[in-house]
Amino acid sequence: MNLDVAAELKNLSSTLDGIEAVLDVDKLRADVEELSEQAGQPDLWNDQEHAQQVTSRLSRAQAQLRQVTDIRRRLDDLPVLYELAEEDEGEEGAKAMADADAERARLRSEIGSLEVRTLLSGEYDPRDALITIRSEAGGVDAADWAEMLMRMYLRWAERHEYPVDVYDTSYAEEAGIKSATFAVHAPFAYGTLSVEQGTHRLVRISPFDNQGRRQTSFAGVEVAPVVESTDHVEIDEKDLRVDVYRSSGPGGQGVNTTDSAVRLTHIPTGIVVSCQNERSQLQNKATAMAVLQAKLLERQRQEEQAKMDALKDTGSSWGNQMRSYVLHPYQMVKDLRTDHEVGNPTAVLDGDIDGFLESGIRWRRQRETAAS
Repeated sequence: MNLDVAAELKNLSSTLDGIEAVLDVDKLRADVEELSEQAGQPDLWNDQEHAQQVTSRLSRAQAQLRQVTDIRRRLDDLPVLYELAEEDEGEEGAKAMADADAERARLRSEIGSLEVRTLLSGEYDPRDALITIRSEAGGVDAADWAEMLMRMYLRWAERHEYPVDVYDTSYAEEAGIKSATFAVHAPFAYGTLSVEQGTHRLVRISPFDNQGRRQTSFAGVEVAPVVESTDHVEIDEKDLRVDVYRSSGPGGQGVNTTDSAVRLTHIPTGIVVSCQNERSQLQNKATAMAVLQAKLLERQRQEEQAKMDALKDTGSSWGNQMRSYVLHPYQMVKDLRTDHEVGNPTAVLDGDIDGFLESGIRWRRQRETAAS
């Protein structure tokens, strides 16, 4: 094993030591044991609210412990892989060395991502994420752009094998979508994806312009934490307007023959949510209510954060343009907050956004630290 490889393995181990200290792996193990014992109690589900809290905390703790212990085991095994590769000769040795190098690259990436996750310490950061995408200025190009953004996040989730539930998609008449709402189910999904909130800008030659002119279009991304039963987000029925309608697909095509889709309007705030993915009107209303609760919870969190920012005399750029995607006259995606940029928009739009997520999380932590 050459000196450069040995030095990197030493640095990776040191970084992982720091991560394990922040996560407090011994306490994490103890938490898993305690929560497992609670989850095994025969009377657990007598109190459904408490049971959901226990099982949710257990699932998150197990996933976190499993990830950090797996990375430590693989990192400890890596020097042995290099030694075995050096002992082999010819093609077998070269292949074994290439495999060891590939594993080192994977560990470098995973440890970097885990290090960023230690920066997610917000109250709702460990939760699943509820994402809403809306087309903004730019006409049919903006609707098409909103659908491209939705695909980007769905591909990102697919790359990480995170389950996704699409609750509602409102299709535009010519192409693309007016809006869409979906949930990403993963540990720390909200904390990770919350840095995506804001306006995303696309510059390209419009495929809908027969003169081939350059078009700038915009789409907005909202991210909220999925509500848990312990949040107690109260909604008075008198504050709701409930509309039912027939689910539709692209081009206004009907996808069922009953008025099963549900739209809820929260009159005091003007927040509107819809759900059409379930078979029954009752199920769609329940899902729409959960989405509305999540949006109200996020609104409450933002209001509290705004008060704290005002006390600290710091501004917030959430909701402004936060990323620019340029497909013409050159190829570039640039985050306007962190200056992180890449020259391969195709890969980004295919879900390769981890670099932007990590730089956004680091940027946010720096701002929080500077303001405290």
